[in-house]
Amino acid sequence: MTTESPRWFTSSYSDNGGACVEVATNLVASRGVVPVRDSKVQDGPVLSVPAGAFASFVDGVKGGAFGAV
Repeated sequence: MTTESPRWFTSSYSDNGGACVEVATNLVASRGVVPVRDSKVQDGPVLSVPAGAFASFVDGVKGGAFGAV
C-alpha cells in the first residue's frame, strides 16, 4: 500500500475567478487514477477518474469536442 498524497494543481489557463477544478496527476503511476476536486471546497469530495478516461477527456478538450467556452 502506498501513502503517497495527491499534489493538487490548477491549470495555468484557469483565470475565471476561482470557479475551477484541481487535479493531482502524481498518482497516475502508483494508483492509475487522476483525483479531481473543486478548488473552492478543498475538504469536499474527490472524484478518482481512471487515468485513461482523464487522458481521453483532455484530448477531447484540446480537440474542441466540447465546443467553445
